[in-house]
Amino acid sequence: MKRSKSQQMVKAGLLALCATLLVSCAPETRVLSPEKSTAPVDNSSDTYYLQAEAQGKKILRVNSQQSLLVLEVRRAGAFARFGHDHVVASHDVTGFVSPIDGRADLSVPLEKLVIDEAALRAEAGFTTQPTQDDIEGTRRNMLNKVLNASQFPLALIHIERKRAEDALTVTINLHGVSRTFEVPADIQKTSEGLVISGKMHFNQTDFGIVPFSILNGAIQVQDRLDLRFRIVADRTN
Repeated sequence: MKRSKSQQMVKAGLLALCATLLVSCAPETRVLSPEKSTAPVDNSSDTYYLQAEAQGKKILRVNSQQSLLVLEVRRAGAFARFGHDHVVASHDVTGFVSPIDGRADLSVPLEKLVIDEAALRAEAGFTTQPTQDDIEGTRRNMLNKVLNASQFPLALIHIERKRAEDALTVTINLHGVSRTFEVPADIQKTSEGLVISGKMHFNQTDFGIVPFSILNGAIQVQDRLDLRFRIVADRTN
């Protein structure tokens, strides 16, 4: 028996509604068993900088109040319009910079990540605003089911500047997996220290994470993530 056009429209509407509910309630990604770190980041790096400072080297501290990391997570798939793009931000970056050694180590506490601030969504060009329930569900699923923040509470970032030009070698340790990237950056000296800003991208699969998808890929999260950063380091904070 052929279905009427109205029956087909009802079915399509129900399918779209189910997809929307799944996206707001389900984790955005599925994490595989963590791989062995290929370039481990030292979680006790503070000792290096404190010793260097005691020896008279100029050591800068990251100013958390002025620094910002922003991660843009975009949707994909034929039914992408029923999901949301997301902005994940950290206003709590800590760490040290040694200008003379051309290195820095940063720490990002995952529990303090902020999801979908309206101003940052606008800066990213996102035209929708998820509800508060959507935001809380996304954050809960990201921390508990994706990042496993109770076991891996920090994202650790080691930075080296090996060449004269403003290019950085950045090693990110996330969920027990480390990957290294070459990142162009703008490095400005100030009267108090340095301001380092730039953009980079990486794939979720770089860290053993499979992008979440439903309905045979009709709604999915893009593998690529875009990161922009502004790190302020000085001797006064």
